Amino acid sequence: MQSSEKIHSAQFLEQQLQEVTTLLEKQQLEKSLLERSPANNHELVAAMLQNQHQARLQEKLVYLHPADTAFILESLPLDQRKTAWEAIKSGHDGQILLEVSDAVRQTLISGMAAEELATVAGQLNTDEIADLAADLPKRTMLKILRSLNSKERKHLNAILSYQENQVGALMDFGMITIRNDLTLKAIIAYIRRLGKLPSHTDKLFVVDQHNKVQGILPLQRLLTHLPSRQVADVMVTDFVRFQIDQEAAEAVRAFERYDLISAPVVDSQGKLQGRLCVDNILDFMREKSDEDLLSQAGVGEEEDLFSSVWKSARNRWGWLLINIGTAFASTRIIGLFEDIILQLVALASLMPIIAAMGGNTGNQTSMLIIRSLALGQITPGNVGRMIKKELTLAVINGIFIGFIMGLVSLLLYQDIALSAVMAAAMFINLLVAVVVGLGIPLLRHKFGMDPAVGTSVILTAVTDSMGFFIFLGLASLFLIK
Repeated sequence: MQSSEKIHSAQFLEQQLQEVTTLLEKQQLEKSLLERSPANNHELVAAMLQNQHQARLQEKLVYLHPADTAFILESLPLDQRKTAWEAIKSGHDGQILLEVSDAVRQTLISGMAAEELATVAGQLNTDEIADLAADLPKRTMLKILRSLNSKERKHLNAILSYQENQVGALMDFGMITIRNDLTLKAIIAYIRRLGKLPSHTDKLFVVDQHNKVQGILPLQRLLTHLPSRQVADVMVTDFVRFQIDQEAAEAVRAFERYDLISAPVVDSQGKLQGRLCVDNILDFMREKSDEDLLSQAGVGEEEDLFSSVWKSARNRWGWLLINIGTAFASTRIIGLFEDIILQLVALASLMPIIAAMGGNTGNQTSMLIIRSLALGQITPGNVGRMIKKELTLAVINGIFIGFIMGLVSLLLYQDIALSAVMAAAMFINLLVAVVVGLGIPLLRHKFGMDPAVGTSVILTAVTDSMGFFIFLGLASLFLIK
């Protein structure tokens, strides 16, 4: 059995993912064979097989670290993810929900009852519950609030009162406070009675009777100075602290600059409100990095690699519609010279839109693939389903955007044939863009090259040239006489 505290290699995680996928595929195959068999006791046999597979999945997942289990869940298609999630009975359900991405967390929570969610959240600290609050139904949050004592409820409300980009939203309350008139011997005895330290404890916070922070006592000083000395003699008074309403980005830079592990969070009067730890800072940095990376391509952070085609389509339409507006703004400048450009004036005006839309669609696909490759979520076992999903999405987007572009062209030029050519060219070029957006990073990854390097340049060149070729080729066949 693997310890839940062991740091696993990428090869180990890929092996675990493959084994889980094999179990799930075997389960589905046996279920299909059972449904086709002429036996009369289907329900009994199905229940027995279900219990066997659940036991195998539990044995495979129960001893993994929550972060490793989250990786496996993120890499599974929706139906397999649901089956695996139902098999997890490790007591780490709440920690797993914290580790998975926002999009995957929503798919997991959507299949859980309010009572079950409240039980899972009851395993977490108040700051961890706050991280889940945005995804939890109101009914569940009410149950959780009723289950908390007054101190915990106060802490939870304090965190939720701040925006996600403020320090107050990132702080936790796992800290040890002491007075400056105590001896180091008394502090050591107090810690020994506690039995354990809160995670990421590298210092103790020294406060007065009004809970104002006077200094910090690093554990190194606690252990290396004489036990008879007082806290006031060895504490550090020049230390980094953060205001509770301070921008989280400033805290990130301070943690990087000063190599901090933890730091106190205070209000405007200097009273201790909580602490900021490096794990929360790293989570914030990762989320911001993912968000920025995906937003560059117009893909929302809430999109799951294996989310439904309809959800992915709605998630991407907004950026595509914005791109239509900006593209038309530039082409209308060309349209000002329609009297000079003779026969192909409309083509010259509409041609850049085809290329621009193809480039944007290809970038959406390639950026999502590059990120998933970087996280190790794409494997030989799921790449086929992922490609199928993206191609289906391309067809839907092509029909949707092609219809809009054809309609706009008809309103501008009052030419049905030109509008039909525009719609067809848009549809075909979006399909080409998705194929290129999938192919370039996947092929580079297959041959051991960095999938991100040069992908954008190659993608833009291909989609531009193909866009012009498709549009002008169709025009020469159906418009030019």
